[in-house]
Amino acid sequence: MAKILIMGAGSAQSNGVINCLLDVKDPEEVIGAGCEPADLIFCKTKKKYLLPHSLDKEYKDKLLLLLKKEKPDFIHFQHDQELFIISSFRNDILNLGVKLFIPDHEDIDNCVYKYKSYLKFKEAGLKVPENIIINSEDDLKYAFIKLTSKNKKIWFRQMSIGGGGKGSVATDNFNFAKEWINHNKGWGDFVAAEILNPESATFVSIWYDGELVVGQGRSRKSWSGRSVSGVTGITKVGKISNDDHIVDIAIKSIKAISSRPHGIFGVDMTYDIYGILNPTEINIGRFFTTIEFFKQAGLNMPEILKDIAIYNKFPNLSKKINPLDNEKLMWLRAMDEKPLLISEEILEKKLIIL
Repeated sequence: MAKILIMGAGSAQSNGVINCLLDVKDPEEVIGAGCEPADLIFCKTKKKYLLPHSLDKEYKDKLLLLLKKEKPDFIHFQHDQELFIISSFRNDILNLGVKLFIPDHEDIDNCVYKYKSYLKFKEAGLKVPENIIINSEDDLKYAFIKLTSKNKKIWFRQMSIGGGGKGSVATDNFNFAKEWINHNKGWGDFVAAEILNPESATFVSIWYDGELVVGQGRSRKSWSGRSVSGVTGITKVGKISNDDHIVDIAIKSIKAISSRPHGIFGVDMTYDIYGILNPTEINIGRFFTTIEFFKQAGLNMPEILKDIAIYNKFPNLSKKINPLDNEKLMWLRAMDEKPLLISEEILEKKLIIL
């Protein structure tokens, strides 16, 4: 039986992938590994390995030791920082006979550092919110002059690796913005950008040597949890979307990053105040947190990924783009509750509206 090692196990980013891999007709042996004991204990795999954080000096040696011990056929990563780090020693992993299905290192670098993505999108002629790096108070003053003509508030976010709208805040107050950057020790690491609308969309796709294997759109209706900016990176309500415009912008964004896409490319897009869809980032080499939504709706993308990586087996789909055709399907999430797949009609029937 083939073995699959999933890193970051127990976290929201990885649990959906693990659930998708375990819920197939003849599942491979799935092993979990991560650095957070309190997360790892919730992982559904039988074996759960505790490793150092990817920034720890012992991480590489410990990971390679685990690979030598378990000899998995395939290893998959669900966290930007960890993916970026292992990409630099990918040959050490491959030399152990463990398969990877990840993009080129340059593509990973251009995606995990959001400002680099922004420059690539802009160079390709895509509509993007203007970004200004904040190195000093003078840059901050310039951002408030330059970016507040269309909307009173400005969006601030850290450039360094991290998801969930790392360090993000929207404000129209110069002094608050300055103190926020000071608090996060973020001079030189923060970007100011035009603020966009709450409505957003995602297109997650798997590519093989420059060819699209499968891609599916999803719209996000709201975020889960609380943050200063209102953006947490955790979708509360997601919905199937087959909008051709989402597909068009997503594929153009991917091609702006790579001439030969390979692996997973998940494009996040947000509408601006004029209703124009702007790419904001690409989640590279990993699935979004709610990938189980697609599996429950009939498209198991982690299964497709491992079939290609381990067996060189490609899916037989009626359509490569948006194979899920029920746009009324929704994925609802709430703290301490199992996610729920439901249609709009059923949702409305269950509610009593006064």
